[in-house]
Amino acid sequence: MIDPPKIINTQARQAAVIRLTLPRAEIQAAMGPAIGEVMQTIAAQGLSPVGPLFSHHFRMDPAVFDFEVGIAVSSPVTPAGRVVRGELPAARVARTVYRGPYEGLGEAWSEFEKWITANEHEAAPNLWECYISGPESGQPPTAWETQLNRPLVD
Repeated sequence: MIDPPKIINTQARQAAVIRLTLPRAEIQAAMGPAIGEVMQTIAAQGLSPVGPLFSHHFRMDPAVFDFEVGIAVSSPVTPAGRVVRGELPAARVARTVYRGPYEGLGEAWSEFEKWITANEHEAAPNLWECYISGPESGQPPTAWETQLNRPLVD
């Protein structure tokens, strides 16, 4: 279900983001409009994306998600509406890629977390997903790719 995980060091990347804190059940309804707002803002400011869309989760509460939706950009965004400057952090992370529909992400994360524990790593409280290809690609959901990143504290 997931590619063989690896441990890498990431560099900080500046981003344009919208932070959301909402019940798990509201994520699907909120993410699309937030992504659209981020993309409209960077386009209006003449900024270029330098990576895929992402969601950066700050804490993992099963009922309420506290996260940012964003995209890495070539230059700092000027805050506009809900869009502000953000950053994907420099970190030592466990990384893998999941291929399939978004409904399978929970199972992919579970498999990934088991690998992290089995390999004696300690996960930090945050994580992020990068949406390499999804509905916008025109491919069937079975071909969508989501990169899973879990910072490590060890």
